[in-house]
Amino acid sequence: MLVAFHKPHGILSQFTGNDSAHRTLSEFNFPKMVYPLGRLDADSEGLLLLTDEAALNQSLLHPTAAHPRTYHALVERVPAEAALQQLREGVVFDGKLSLPTQAGILHPQPDFPPRNPPVRLRKTVSDVWIYLTLIEGRNRQVRKMTAAIGHPTLRLIRVQIGAFPLGQLAPGSWQELTRSERDLVLAKN
Repeated sequence: MLVAFHKPHGILSQFTGNDSAHRTLSEFNFPKMVYPLGRLDADSEGLLLLTDEAALNQSLLHPTAAHPRTYHALVERVPAEAALQQLREGVVFDGKLSLPTQAGILHPQPDFPPRNPPVRLRKTVSDVWIYLTLIEGRNRQVRKMTAAIGHPTLRLIRVQIGAFPLGQLAPGSWQELTRSERDLVLAKN
């Protein structure tokens, strides 16, 4: 079984809270025996997969699989082309160079519903949505990459895994994937 879930902001990508103030996946009535494939930190939103199939861990998460995941990040200030090129070539964070990525400014800018709690915005500092497609999944990677080029992430939404898009799945909702949707998840674009 493979399940797509639109993880809202403030939810841990685990079923137990371990004394955390954050809510967990346990309140969303998932089928028994599923667990998250990878994670999104509590501050991030978007597409999270859950499964009861151990073999999917290797094919989707292992770095040698080079399985793409696409994110939309609202960043502080508009990055210059040189900053975006740094993302594409890889940036150093946590003492290690990231793998190259696809990155650019989204045109047109997406119109995501407001987040609760709202994103911190400053009247004197502009912000812009960018996209990044990664093939590795290091801890808080998108946030660390955008910070490394001087454009901190204000809001982060995973919008696609493989060729499977988050689409119109509402925050807090989930669906079991059909065979053709599974094929999209496993596709490498």
